[in-house]
Order: sequence, then C-alpha cells, then structure tokens
Amino acid sequence: MTTLKNHRLHFAIILLALFAFKFSTKDPWQSKLLSIQEDGSLVYHPDEKGNTIPDFSLVGYHHSDKEIPSVKVVKTISPNGTDDQKIIQDAIDEVSALNPDASGLRGAILLKKGTWKIPESIFIKTGGIVLRGEGDTESGTKILATGKGQRSLFKISGSGKPLPIESSRTKLFEDFVPTGSFSVKVENASAFRPGDQIILYYPGSQNWITDLKMDQIVERQGTRQWKPEEYNLGFQREITGIKGNEVFFDNPVVMEINPKYTQASLFKYKFEGRIREVGIENMYFESEFQDDKDEDHGWIAIDYNAIENGWIRNITARHFGYAAVSLGDQAKNITVMDAVCLDPKSIVTGGRRYSFNNNGQLNLFMRMKTTYGRHDFVTGAKVLGPNVFLDGLASHSQSDIGPHHRWSAGTLYDNIITDGDIDIQDRGNWGSGHGWSGVTQILWNCQAKKAAVQSPWVSGFNYAIGLQGQKYEGRFSGRNDGIWEGLNKPGLNPASLYKAQLAFRKKK
Repeated sequence: MTTLKNHRLHFAIILLALFAFKFSTKDPWQSKLLSIQEDGSLVYHPDEKGNTIPDFSLVGYHHSDKEIPSVKVVKTISPNGTDDQKIIQDAIDEVSALNPDASGLRGAILLKKGTWKIPESIFIKTGGIVLRGEGDTESGTKILATGKGQRSLFKISGSGKPLPIESSRTKLFEDFVPTGSFSVKVENASAFRPGDQIILYYPGSQNWITDLKMDQIVERQGTRQWKPEEYNLGFQREITGIKGNEVFFDNPVVMEINPKYTQASLFKYKFEGRIREVGIENMYFESEFQDDKDEDHGWIAIDYNAIENGWIRNITARHFGYAAVSLGDQAKNITVMDAVCLDPKSIVTGGRRYSFNNNGQLNLFMRMKTTYGRHDFVTGAKVLGPNVFLDGLASHSQSDIGPHHRWSAGTLYDNIITDGDIDIQDRGNWGSGHGWSGVTQILWNCQAKKAAVQSPWVSGFNYAIGLQGQKYEGRFSGRNDGIWEGLNKPGLNPASLYKAQLAFRKKK
C-alpha cells in the first residue's frame, strides 16, 4: 500500500517541476482581458457587450477579509475504542448549549491523538463550534469510519432554506447587465438598506433553454430535457450601497442578465435555520472498506450545508467513496484549505470520487491534493458563484476536472494541476442530460493532459488563459470555442488571478 509519506513526496516533486517550468521564462505576458500595473492595481478590459472577468476575491470565510480564528478550547476529549462516537457527540451537544460570544463562537473541542472509531455519523447542528484534532496524519487524530453504511462521517448542517421577503421584491430596470457588474438598477429601491441580505433572481425561461439547445438533447434512456421551472437561479448577495434606484452589492454578477431571456428581480430573504462559525481542523479521516470496489462504507468525510462563514483546514481523508469535502447548495462563504483526498474506494463510474465537491455559493478551496479521483475539483447543477478552486494538484486522475453538469455560473480554476483533463463543455446526454456544464468558467494558469473549453450558445463565455496542455475538441464538434489565450505559453502575469484580485482589493 502506498504510504501517506510517499504521496506527499510525489506531490512535492510534481509541484517543484511545475514551479520550475512556470518561472523559466524571461518574457512575462498579460491577458487582453486584464492588465496588472507595476503597483499591483488591476485594469479590466470589457468586451463589446461590457462583460469583464469578475472579481473572485470576495469568496470564502467572511469574504477572505477576516482571518480564520484560533478558537479557545473549552472541552478536551480522548478516545476509548468502544464508544468514541458518543464521546464526540456528547461533547458537541454540551458545547452547543453554551452561549456564543460576540463573534458567534462557543468554543473548540480538542480531540486528542489516537484512533476514534465511528460506526455511524457525527452531527453539528449549532453554530460557533470548532472540532480540532492533533494532526492530520495516521499518528495524529484519526477518525475511522468503521463497518458498513454509505454515509457522511461528519455532517454539519443547519436547517431550512432561504425564504423571500415578498414585500421587498422589485424588478430590474435595465436593458442588459454585463458579467462583472457590482450593481443593478431596479424599479423601486425603497425597501433596501445597506447590509440587507438579498437574492438576485433569474427565473428560467423556455426561450433561454431553446437558444441553449437544451430542449434538443439527443435522447437516450433516462435523458431529461431542461425545463424552465428547474432553472430559477438565485444568487445570494449583501447590499453595500444604494444610489437612487441603483443597488450595489458585495459580489459581482457572474452571468449576463439579458431581458430577452429573463425578467430578473431583487428581493430580501431570511434564512433563520442557517448556522455560522463552524470549523473542522487538524484531523485525519479514514474509511474501512472490503475491497477496491466496495460501495458500502464511509462516503463523505466532511459534509457541510445550510451554513455560512465556516472553514475546514488541515485535513486528510482516505478511502471514502465520494468526497473528502462536499459543500451543499446552501453552504456559503466556506474556506477549505490545506486538504488532501487519497485513494477512494468505489467502482470508477458516475456519482463517485468527487474529491472536493462544491454545490454552494461564494466558497474558496485552496491548496488541495488528490489521488485517484474522478472529478477532483468539481461543481454540480446550478452552482451559483463566484466560487474558486486555487492551487489544486490531482494525481492519477480517473476523469476530468471542471463544472460537471447543468449550468454552473462563475467558477475560477486558478493554478490547478492535473495529469487528467479539464473540461468546460456541452456534455449532451451524459448522465440524465447534463448539457451545458457552465458559463463564466475560467481556467487561469492551469496545467492538464488536455482540455476542452467551449462557450455556450448564449449568456456569456468560458475562458482558458495560460493553459499548459493539449487543446482538444471535447465531446462535440461544432460548439462555440471558448476564449483562449497563451496556450502553452509560460509567464502569465499575474500568475494567480485570485491572489492578484485579493491583493488589489485590500490595497484600495
């Protein structure tokens, strides 16, 4: 069996080789879409419709404006090998009853070194709780999913969903809103105030689906054509300012707003069941399994949903069938960093080995490593950005990285390295009718064996900037090519779009 130490050595060798390649050039170049000045300031260059590359720097824990805290330990526990699940769950329940401080934090639970045997699942349903181990190696805090049962080992979730405040709903009052915008004009802004939580809402329409040709997917068994009512898109934002009937918000538009296809609106919402300020740190997760194709064992190591402003850092997961980390569609402003997913155990086919899976909004994954995954850094259906995957390394990849199906909007893949493929394309009747995988999907300074980057028929573009690898056609010919620059040309400046955007924003 390959040891964790050998995996880390393998990753280090690949990273050193890539670093040497990227910085071997004496001729740095810049994208036509964005210029970086000597002082680090950025200048965005719009296309003929006014679209620009969005600012991706406001994702993650508190928009990446606040450091992840070092939370005080209020409870220390040790495993005994017989009732470890109860020990952890009882500690969580005890700390859940404490009053939170002004930051919403109740305290950290320290799980001492040793093997913790968990036959079912651990639940966190209250905000302000941190679970901290004493190391993410087998000799540290080892959380072992024992026995059978396809399950999430740690399940962190509030309850409910966003509920619109209908009295605040107002229509947009514009002919067109380009990608990259931080504001929209509305018919009536009187109900809004800075700090309000809002949804920028794009209802689905038949003519949009028809122009995308997603009601014309070639049929096979199980294929579902896209339906308008299944594509009502709600982008969660916070108001930062109001000027007349123009409303400004904290994160950019990541998909063109065209009245030809949708009558967009803006409204306040409430989400009373969503929890906040939960962290998982410094642990090693492993699942027992019977053989390499076993499907009846630990499936997801850490599963977040109905949560905002949380984090996962310094974790390693091994032998899980689906993911090290999976963020649900109501996980928002989560930072996942310094995380490793190794050697999943399952058959190698659909719905498995999604090493770092994101279905939520405004989330940041950074410094991830994987082996033998299928879709290592991936989004699902109707995933609404911005979202960022930064500095990821996938080894022995069994399939492709990228938006997986049914329209992800606004994802940055920044310095992602894989020995497999990265694809942004029309997936047609794969699955039950995956179709167009997304729009405003940006590959920035990535490396892959090969890549297909196509732009959808309407609603925006996809981009491959500074890609190292083979460009190929993808599943279908006759699709619009994405916007490509600097194929196999080292020296892209800035080397990281996210880091440059974050540095520029913090200087302003």
